[in-house]
Amino acid sequence: MWKWEADQDPKAVIVIVHGAMEHHGRYNWLIEMWRSSGYHVIMGDLPGQGMTSRSQRGHIDSFDEYIFEIKDWVQTAYQFNVPVFLLGHSMGGLAVTRTLQEERLNLAGVILSAPCLDLVNYPSNFLNLTSLLLNKVAPQIKFSSGLTIESATRNEDTRDIALNDSLFVTKVSVRWYRELVKAMKLAFTNISKVPDIPFLVLQGGNDKIVNKQAVNDWFNKVSLSEKQLKVWPNCYHEIFSEPEREEIFQYAKNFVETRLSSLGYIVK
Repeated sequence: MWKWEADQDPKAVIVIVHGAMEHHGRYNWLIEMWRSSGYHVIMGDLPGQGMTSRSQRGHIDSFDEYIFEIKDWVQTAYQFNVPVFLLGHSMGGLAVTRTLQEERLNLAGVILSAPCLDLVNYPSNFLNLTSLLLNKVAPQIKFSSGLTIESATRNEDTRDIALNDSLFVTKVSVRWYRELVKAMKLAFTNISKVPDIPFLVLQGGNDKIVNKQAVNDWFNKVSLSEKQLKVWPNCYHEIFSEPEREEIFQYAKNFVETRLSSLGYIVK
């Protein structure tokens, strides 16, 4: 876990949760945008990814490992005694959703960026059935994720950097895949357990990884007093890497600052 502190007294703390296969280093631009706007940022690498144990790269025993990690990051954010916002991208958005269904956290708001509530492409039926068996007898066997950076973003600079990123996870275990599928189902079946916290959901209209219709369905079903869904028609999956990212960041910041104002904070 790392902390990036604003140069002034913070308006709030933004806790960021990255997506599958990646790590905190891919969020340098977003971290600096929040920090330079007067927010502290807390972020780490999820279990089996980034700079965590290389021997378990691409593997988890349970999706709960992500929940425990996120809870720890949020509890660390409390030390600053200002409002805390939770921002999760892709699988990180799914992990944030599952965390809120299982844990009661004191949050001022939640931002989900292309949350992984369903996939555009799945393994073949044969591989899917095989994974059910292997999950019981050899859960750590790994296979290619099948994801490419070209399908994630239109940003050529981001693509070039990612292609030379040694921390990128390229293979995932059978257990990781089965836990992901299970978590996506629980995000819907336990939807009534989502606490009444203001939500902002940001989604790329040309997402080639996450099923945008599932995101829309989940958003329409979740019962919240305050929720917003904003679709960026031309964007691929990694909306905070896309050419429109500055506009998207401003939209997210406006959500945070509107929420802070409603809580009685003077936002400058």
